[in-house]
Amino acid sequence: MMKLYKTKSGILALRDNKFYLIDGEDWDSFINDDNLFDKIVRITEEKKELANPQTYLNDLQAPIQSQELWAAGVTYLKSKQERQEESKGAGGGDFYARVYEAERPELFFKGNRNRIVNPGGKVRIRKDSVWNVPEPELTLMITTSGKIVGYTIGNDMSSRSIEGENPLYLPQAKTYDGCASLGPCIFVAKEELPENTIINLNIKREEILVFEGRVEINQMKRKLKELVSFLYRECSFPNGNMLMTGTRIVPADDFTLQKDDEIIITIEPIGTLINRVE
Repeated sequence: MMKLYKTKSGILALRDNKFYLIDGEDWDSFINDDNLFDKIVRITEEKKELANPQTYLNDLQAPIQSQELWAAGVTYLKSKQERQEESKGAGGGDFYARVYEAERPELFFKGNRNRIVNPGGKVRIRKDSVWNVPEPELTLMITTSGKIVGYTIGNDMSSRSIEGENPLYLPQAKTYDGCASLGPCIFVAKEELPENTIINLNIKREEILVFEGRVEINQMKRKLKELVSFLYRECSFPNGNMLMTGTRIVPADDFTLQKDDEIIITIEPIGTLINRVE
């Protein structure tokens, strides 16, 4: 098992249940490597095991620096159905049915590092939105060449009342300060994650579980490499890129996030991403 953690004090590598500090390396240049797995093996073989990793893990940062964060929409049937329902009053329901069946997927820009919250930090809901939900998503780390070299967990905060009012309001519903969180690490692997990989979402309010959901990523209509190929058709990413791959876990229509709600997303073998609502 191989994981990379971005901390205030440097890059932390977890290999075979042992932690190693990779100091003196820039995150952008280190992570944007088609041979990332082999590079970590080579570097850690020459280093001593870190005796006090928790000191570094207490200052976790979102595993992104100069990369852009993009997202794919309507990649699961449940997402298509929910988007059709929320936008039918505005006449936009047919858009989602079409994109689900179309060759070209929905892809949109989510944000830069300054809009992304660290693990353990506080995500935000828009003040002008009355219906807000988290969307737990498998997120890809992709190199400049378009190779998937790792995976992390993404929380795609969404203002459903705004998107439902008019599909053209999607950028406002999706991109704002504190609109996403990533972490807790990059799970580095040579092979794609198994198709039975499970995404779990729990939401707690005053320590009481108010929502839970789970889905296997094999329910995704699109292949991961297919999403990457469309994203890279006419876009270059000199520092690599992060891509959220969509969600099927959708709370009921009568649910909306509230201040101090705790959002807990788990994808094994990546780990667990926890944030509260500001």
